[in-house]
Amino acid sequence: MSWHRNVPFLDLVTPHLQLEEELVAAFRDCLHHAHFVGGKVLAQFEREFAAYCGAAHCVGVGSGTDAVRFALMAAGIAPGDAVITVPNTFIATTEAISQAGALPLFVEIEERTCNLDPGRLRDFVERQCRFDASAPRLVHFSSGRPVTAIVPVHLYGQTADMDPILALAEEYGLRVIEDSCQAHGAEYYSARKGSWLRAGSMGNAAAFSFYPGKNLGACGEAGAVTTHDERLALQVRKLRDHGQGHKYYHDLEGYNGRLDTIQAAILLTKLTHLDTWNQQRRRTAENYSRLLQGCAELILPWQPAWAKHVFHLYAVRVPQRQQVQADLAAAGIGTGIHYPVPLHRQRAYQRLGYAAADFPITERVAAEILSLPMYPQLSLDDQEYVAARLSQAVASRAPRTEAVPVSLS
Repeated sequence: MSWHRNVPFLDLVTPHLQLEEELVAAFRDCLHHAHFVGGKVLAQFEREFAAYCGAAHCVGVGSGTDAVRFALMAAGIAPGDAVITVPNTFIATTEAISQAGALPLFVEIEERTCNLDPGRLRDFVERQCRFDASAPRLVHFSSGRPVTAIVPVHLYGQTADMDPILALAEEYGLRVIEDSCQAHGAEYYSARKGSWLRAGSMGNAAAFSFYPGKNLGACGEAGAVTTHDERLALQVRKLRDHGQGHKYYHDLEGYNGRLDTIQAAILLTKLTHLDTWNQQRRRTAENYSRLLQGCAELILPWQPAWAKHVFHLYAVRVPQRQQVQADLAAAGIGTGIHYPVPLHRQRAYQRLGYAAADFPITERVAAEILSLPMYPQLSLDDQEYVAARLSQAVASRAPRTEAVPVSLS
């Protein structure tokens, strides 16, 4: 093992070179039929991705942000509503809530998974909201807004604990929109259903991003909404295409948020490889966990028995993260931080009035989280190098314990 090499955080070149002939053939097919918007290829991808997720319907859209926004709007989230989510996610989650006209309300995460904590969710609903039986609807005390939906984020490639979230939603009449943008192929064991369920099949709808670095990534921007609800799927189809039910007949004001056919063809080609790539990611994660288990200062990812993680990211928690990250960069190792500033402290959301102390777990995670190189083609040799340099960096930054003089008297 070389003591200095370059290990990128993400390798988007190798997989595309490996699939070059398949991808070029898919692109050539699009050139020949010239259906660049819509058409049979898009419809085929939507059918196959819906089947992959275990959902009845899939609607391709322009991005993951479009997917969350359109799913919320199609589920009936309206201006003046409030929607519950977490502060530890990418801003697209809350942008979509705001752009649907709703107010984002944050609930603390569970520390081991970094996902929405079902216990704190129930506590929030029961202590900070009241149920108006005459409406009937749940109302948030502070804002006076009706709470109409929950957006659990399946972060880093692992689902949130969905059974208690869905049970609470049913109890209070809330819609559930899964943010599955990092969870292509992730699974959850539902004790309520007695079976494993894939991300994208559990809520009223789910949103996926196919940004290039995702487990299933396009060669550009792309996204999709999955759902069992035919009416919701139809509404998303209208929203993505200027509100059209038929060409030039507009049932509502919509958006230009379509998934273009070339990206659909690329995604359709890659979909056949997704399970293999996810299994390679799992093996990579197992290697990391084995190689790093002796580094007591690190907190490694935790996978509960009810989850099958697909490791979009392998995110550890480290003390003195900034210095450790700099040491790794000097050793040629790329890393990421997901995410350095929680949403409740972003300038864009100062108007919401949250303080840092409102979410102490999120604050701790944001100060320590560090994503290591993770992609299906990452070699064991490179992982050993990353683990060795990370362990060395952490050890060199650990506080030294002063020797205590021993009295002989």
